Amino acid sequence: MGDMIDALRAFIEAHQAVLSLVILAAMFIGFLMERLPATVIAILGACTYLALGILDDKAIYSVFSNSAPIVIGAMFVLSGALIRTGVIQRIADLIMARAEKHPRLAIVEVLLGALVASAFLNNTPVVVVLIPIMMKLAEVTGVSAKKLLMPLSIVAVLGGTLTLIGTSTNLVVDGIVREAGMPRFGIFEITPIGLVTAASGVIGLALMWWLLPSDKPVKGPAGTHDAHQYLTELVLAEDDDLVGMTVEAFRDLPRSGRIVGVRRASSVVHGGDLEHWTLAAGDRLILRVDGATLMTWREQGRFRLGIGSGEPAEGDMVVETMIASNHPGIGQRLIDIPFLQKIRARIIGLDRPAHEPGPDLASVRIRPADRLLVAGGPREVEALRDNPHLIGADLAKVRAFRRGKAWIAILCMLSVVTLAAFDVMSIGVAAIIAIGVILVTRCIDNEEAWGTIDGDVLILIFAMLAVGLALEQSGAVAMMVGWVKPSLTDAPAWVLVFGIYFSALILSELLSNNAVAALMTPVTLAIAAELSSPAFPLVSRSSSS
Repeated sequence: MGDMIDALRAFIEAHQAVLSLVILAAMFIGFLMERLPATVIAILGACTYLALGILDDKAIYSVFSNSAPIVIGAMFVLSGALIRTGVIQRIADLIMARAEKHPRLAIVEVLLGALVASAFLNNTPVVVVLIPIMMKLAEVTGVSAKKLLMPLSIVAVLGGTLTLIGTSTNLVVDGIVREAGMPRFGIFEITPIGLVTAASGVIGLALMWWLLPSDKPVKGPAGTHDAHQYLTELVLAEDDDLVGMTVEAFRDLPRSGRIVGVRRASSVVHGGDLEHWTLAAGDRLILRVDGATLMTWREQGRFRLGIGSGEPAEGDMVVETMIASNHPGIGQRLIDIPFLQKIRARIIGLDRPAHEPGPDLASVRIRPADRLLVAGGPREVEALRDNPHLIGADLAKVRAFRRGKAWIAILCMLSVVTLAAFDVMSIGVAAIIAIGVILVTRCIDNEEAWGTIDGDVLILIFAMLAVGLALEQSGAVAMMVGWVKPSLTDAPAWVLVFGIYFSALILSELLSNNAVAALMTPVTLAIAAELSSPAFPLVSRSSSS
């Protein structure tokens, strides 16, 4: 038995380069078949290299010392702080203010804004915030929503090529380059290449815009409905500054929200009659707003929100629940649901996807899948969880904006960019210090901060870094370089650059960008060393493609 194991080890050692490529090919097949998530396939590949002894324990531990995943996680948290403090929402409101006057010009401004913002922030929150704006611009201009949303996504990706922190792929390449002993990238070192890439992409998008898929222009309530826009009511107190003023004086409403009507006693005013309506104490403003704004109002305590018998009390929490299809109150008014009379709770908001419920919160006829935001104490929350006619009663994911701390989040992000740009400290160190500051100052709670980190992305990067290291240590990288060296030795420089770019481009259609960067960068560095070519132009092409 021992002799067999020794023979197997000898075989693996003698053929580990070929075996490494076989494992890599099997991973590619797994990625293409999509039977398992990409992260699982990457982990299985790394584990196979470990099991065969191609990677040892020291090698696999060294992967976790790579700075790229740490920096990526830190940038997730910093982006989350800008969202939590309302910075991103404020920028969106400013864009919407301009869009009301010049909608077609606003389309260009939104796309340029996405291009610039995604150079410093994670693409996902940027696009999520701008989607409702694009939907409203599509409605105003009569342009197909698809013809605006697809360019928005593409432009956000192009913006990521402008700086080192614009996309996690750039950071992965930087981490591998530093592990190889080369100088780290400056935060704006790839900007010239990124500008050419972004400009080419934008020009190509403009020329081929007419080829984008089209649908019917967005019209009507369904088209204007933004995801998770809650119907709510707020009551004006006698000493409120709004008493005696017109509805137009209400400035706390974000651009994405709107006033639906005003209830005074038994009468409700809607539509055009609202324009010059003078507000009085006790008036109930009927509004549609996003969850974060709703939670911000609740936290400020200025307005009495929602309907129900409960009054705000210390220790209250807000939970989100959904009306089940078997609820006995289906079709009844929300105010008449029995549990509102039985427990001390207030319904502060109702969301109905793709529909506009109304005419006010109390009179809404409930339907299955209606989402309710309910405020109450621990006993009330427990009663909601025990109600068989409600689906879930978990703490609401939407949080109040901490606008008073917005300047801290902005200053932290600017400090990270500035310190890294002037090479005062590495971007990783600057980002970690910034995280400490935003946590201590409560720009974002620690649970929220860790929740902003996309663990799936980080695990995929770690696994693919291990795969790349296995290919390098096994000699597979050297073998691949030997295959291509004869055809590249006397070739012009542009052929080499194009070959790297095109290879990474094709692979990125099969794998995630981060996985391609982890695989291509070691190969690119080896090719550059073998041909005595400067490595920077090649690894930067590997990143931007």
